[in-house]
Amino acid sequence: MDLFDFNFPLRMSMPTAWESHIYRQTVLIVLSIIFVSGAIIFSFRKKNYYFVQSWASIKSWLIAAPLMFIVMGLPHPWPLVFLTALAILGAKVFFQIMGMFHRSYFVMICYAGIIGLGICAWYDRLDIYNSMPMIVLGISCLVPLARNSYKRMIQYISLTLLAFIFLGWSFMHLGLILKFPNGVFQVMYLIILTEFCDNTNLAVSRYIGGWRMFPGINPRRTVGSTAVSALLTLFLAGSMRFLLPDGSEKYWLTSGLVAALGGFVGDYVMIAVRRDAGMKTVGPFIIGRGDFLHRMDRLIFVAPIYYYVMTVIL
Repeated sequence: MDLFDFNFPLRMSMPTAWESHIYRQTVLIVLSIIFVSGAIIFSFRKKNYYFVQSWASIKSWLIAAPLMFIVMGLPHPWPLVFLTALAILGAKVFFQIMGMFHRSYFVMICYAGIIGLGICAWYDRLDIYNSMPMIVLGISCLVPLARNSYKRMIQYISLTLLAFIFLGWSFMHLGLILKFPNGVFQVMYLIILTEFCDNTNLAVSRYIGGWRMFPGINPRRTVGSTAVSALLTLFLAGSMRFLLPDGSEKYWLTSGLVAALGGFVGDYVMIAVRRDAGMKTVGPFIIGRGDFLHRMDRLIFVAPIYYYVMTVIL
């Protein structure tokens, strides 16, 4: 039996998401919300600091959201190629934050591993996919021998594996979710929910005081703001449940909870990494708030949790 089952022509004949009226309806709804919100926030952008921050976030999505919908609506394998490119870009930002982007051999090993994950997702090789962290670790351990050097190698190997697991193995579960029924819709569903939860938490935390959950990591997020953003995310999940294979409560409720709680964990983990590294932001996200990793950090926990929960449900 061949390592990979080459059925490329069959896959290329699969219908695109743009052929579905549900996808076109979703694009229209989401973009309308973004543009209307942008128009409102733009008119108040000079009122105070909070509106300035909100406008910075929205204006980046005025560019990113249409681009994302266009690419995710292309024929296969372009949505998977797009996710793989995003994972590599996220890993690049991570290496820049950790100050080891100049260690090109470790960076290239991580990039090659992420590309390998994309290939495994394309050919449904979950067995190889789940072995990739050990493969990347094994190859990384050979670098000190190839370089004939031992200085700081434990740190470089550890950070390479951490980048690969977070920005590669975890994030690329979105590529595995693409293989679900209406997989493109579910990926868009997760991205919309996690981004909505993050922005609503940031917005309401300015007005809802109370006990701050982890003030040593992020003093701005409170129990109240997290609870409100989770409830609003569940409401949005229920409103957009037409993107899921089944509109019953077990699907959208589980999805909303995973997006809210899993995203919360991913956000705090990456904040801890940034603060420990002493670097908050590496370049802007297009023209908005934060860098690219700020936009995908919540998905590093949401994607694998959602995948395995849905595997059980389905």
